[in-house]
Amino acid sequence: MHAVRAHTRGGPEQLVYEDAPRPAPGPDEVLVAVKAAAITPQELSWTETWKQGSDETAPDRTPIIPAHEFSGVVAATGARVDDPAVGDAVYGLVPFAHDGAAAEFLTVPADLVAAKPTTVDYDRAAALPLAALSALQALVDQADVLTGQQVLVQGGAGGVGSYVVQLAADLGAHVSATASAADLEFVMDLGAERVFDYRNDRFEDHVSDVDVVVDLVGGATQQRSWPVLKPGGVLVSLASPPDQAEAARHRVRGVFFVVEPDASELASIADLVDRGQLAPVVDRVLPLTDTRAGYAALDGHGRRGKIVIHVAD
Repeated sequence: MHAVRAHTRGGPEQLVYEDAPRPAPGPDEVLVAVKAAAITPQELSWTETWKQGSDETAPDRTPIIPAHEFSGVVAATGARVDDPAVGDAVYGLVPFAHDGAAAEFLTVPADLVAAKPTTVDYDRAAALPLAALSALQALVDQADVLTGQQVLVQGGAGGVGSYVVQLAADLGAHVSATASAADLEFVMDLGAERVFDYRNDRFEDHVSDVDVVVDLVGGATQQRSWPVLKPGGVLVSLASPPDQAEAARHRVRGVFFVVEPDASELASIADLVDRGQLAPVVDRVLPLTDTRAGYAALDGHGRRGKIVIHVAD
């Protein structure tokens, strides 16, 4: 098969489009003929991308195949797999210490895939798994957002932020967000009631008594978010672990988490998409041969949503 691989640890410059062995599914896995994949900032810096686990002392697993979000069609099933079946259109999130979807075929545990949304194509479906799962798990699993609450999204136009805004609004929250000046209208269209230009407009001058901050930026933006929370509120970060001393000082919770594959939540996301309540957000679609350029573009500014790799028609 054709795949994009890295034989040496590093950045996008290490990625090579080449022939690679076609994987075979284990007893509890499915083999997916990949139609599209999506890529994630910092993915090439994760320990799990290069090691057989999250510990730097774990065995090396190069050459690696990146890209952990996928959509495609089941091409074969393992001996113990009854569902999904060969020919089913599926999508999912590949575990991080596992070869990804920048290839014509991948194997993945069968219990981690879900039926692809029927109302969008494979490219748009591939933009959902990691980003929309991150948003859902931040808002529901970590923050338990309720109707009428105030939610502030730090970074509302990005790959994850664009879904946080949509899902928070769908949950009935009053959504504020930060974004670049060029993205203010875009984020409003996603469902935010107020959007602040992060370069020229201080969000803390406009919002207070916030129930939930979803931090996708980290650094100084995270530190500036503490005072806008009401006592008992929560700051959920996917960018960096919050300072627990600051959380205690402001009488709020600070939570950091890493998204987990979850087929039942993917099914819920697909249902939201098919009912028109959640829209995939795609910045651009590139061919598999341009995967290296896609990863290089992740370091730039001004992206709206996900960069998708089109693998096959």
